[in-house]
Amino acid sequence: MERGDLVVRLTPLEQLAALRHEVRLPWSAIESISVDNDPWCALRGIRAPGASIPGVAAYGVRRLTGHRPDFAALRGRGPAVRVELGPESHFARLVISVDDPQGTVAALRA
Repeated sequence: MERGDLVVRLTPLEQLAALRHEVRLPWSAIESISVDNDPWCALRGIRAPGASIPGVAAYGVRRLTGHRPDFAALRGRGPAVRVELGPESHFARLVISVDDPQGTVAALRA
């Protein structure tokens, strides 16, 4: 969290795959934060722009027909952090791999 915003910073390789440096959202846009044990099922829409290898990695904007896009920075098969966002946000959902999803969710809820 930085100055009232949730900031997702990507590594240089993730930036290249996602075609984005970071994702910054107002804290007030967050509706829920949870650990998603099967984040691949949370992916919606098609990748545009970004890079994806199904079941291995998904980075970038996920476009949906008629809705706000999602953003994914997902790697591997483990759990990830899922953030549902309100209508004031550019994105509807974030699905982000982190080293410690449970600890990250606990820290963000605190």
